[in-house]
Amino acid sequence: MASLLDGCTPWPEEFADRYWAAGHWRGRTLDNLLRDAALQYGPRTALVHGETRITYANLNRRVDRTAAGFRLRGLRPGQRVVVQLPNVPEFVVTVFALMRAGAVPVLCPLSHRAPEVSHIVRVTEAVGYVGPSTYQGFDHTAMAADLAAQGPFLRRVFTYEAPGTASPYGGLSTDPSGCHYFPLGSIDAPPERPLAQSAGQVAFFLLSAGSTTAPRLVPRTHNDYAYQARAAAEVVSLTGDDVYLAALPAESNLAFGCPGIVGTLCAGGTVVLAGNPEPAVCLPVIGRERVTVTSVPSAVARLWLDALPTARADVSSLRLLQVGGAPLRRAATVTAGPAQGCRLQQVFGGAEGPLTVTRPADPDETVLTTQGRPLSPDDEIRIVDADGKDVPDGEPGELLARGPYTPRGYYRAPDHNARSFTTDGYLRTGDLVRRTPDGNLVVAGRLRDAWTSGGRDRPGPGPGPRGCRRR
Repeated sequence: MASLLDGCTPWPEEFADRYWAAGHWRGRTLDNLLRDAALQYGPRTALVHGETRITYANLNRRVDRTAAGFRLRGLRPGQRVVVQLPNVPEFVVTVFALMRAGAVPVLCPLSHRAPEVSHIVRVTEAVGYVGPSTYQGFDHTAMAADLAAQGPFLRRVFTYEAPGTASPYGGLSTDPSGCHYFPLGSIDAPPERPLAQSAGQVAFFLLSAGSTTAPRLVPRTHNDYAYQARAAAEVVSLTGDDVYLAALPAESNLAFGCPGIVGTLCAGGTVVLAGNPEPAVCLPVIGRERVTVTSVPSAVARLWLDALPTARADVSSLRLLQVGGAPLRRAATVTAGPAQGCRLQQVFGGAEGPLTVTRPADPDETVLTTQGRPLSPDDEIRIVDADGKDVPDGEPGELLARGPYTPRGYYRAPDHNARSFTTDGYLRTGDLVRRTPDGNLVVAGRLRDAWTSGGRDRPGPGPGPRGCRRR
């Protein structure tokens, strides 16, 4: 099996030194940050899902035992494991346990099917798959079995069953291809001595959006993702008193770390996991759990706001609604704002960065009409024309970026990296933006994803801004 580092592009040493010196990178792995939180906030509630409530101490204990169980079942440091789970506590436990075991989770949307998942397995040489046996009528285990029969990599499948249901596949089994099947609930063993791991290693992979059967893999290190989540938490003054509702799929960048699940757990707050973002599901949960912060695309936010007058839900606890994608219409913000005591925050970016956000103290006009400013003071932004020349403020151009949480390359994609990154390390985001005189960005759309043998075609506007999601 090839080394994980073979397909990754490191930050140049001068930039890494700068990010260390600035305190952005601090050398703690994400699973160790959870261990720190358990020591500090042990009896507090970390996760809520329906009637299930898990304290920090119990969450960390489950992660410890699950990590040992994964190692007992043959997973080794550096191996990749595709994780395709709904918003349930097992998602959080599995992702942190794999990292603690030294394995590398590949966070995969539940909507992906065999064409996408088989590509991910091939590129990462994934040896494991964690998913529901069936979910919303689709047989994930059968898909995994087909993929295992096609190639030499996938050899361990861990199946999640919702509480109160039994797996149609029974207990432990092995198929003719040599792939072993385990109920996820059986992955448990006495904790072992912690592994010595570097925070500069890849912690997990996110998937880019904008592609279907061949999604690009975005390697995120412990250092860069911990910084992203921490910086996003600081912008919104997240504390241990906050309750974050993960209404979007937990594997999305916005829900996982903007500040999302990771930022909330590091701050000692409570993460509430919702099955889907529909207002009929989420608005009652906001009232019952006294949710203070959540994040949704603008289309979902509009549904929530339209449903409020008749929902009979108490959403008075909500202090911040993060909105990704197109700005909300002005009339809707009146409902979300002073009437409910809730501030809006525009969030824009992708799995590979950069993130731009409005600040809580920004004027309403800035929140209504822009996607804010870069998250980090060390985010370097350029806006260029089709010839790569910087354009004046107010003029539209392609957004280029590099910084402490923007990886320098996609995983094992040298040809794509040659097109997607400049020679000095700027990511060509493909987003058409303009900069206002006060430094905020306004996203006007997408550039055509077209290339010629001699270079880039002149860009044209695409379908519109994508918000904070996988790119």
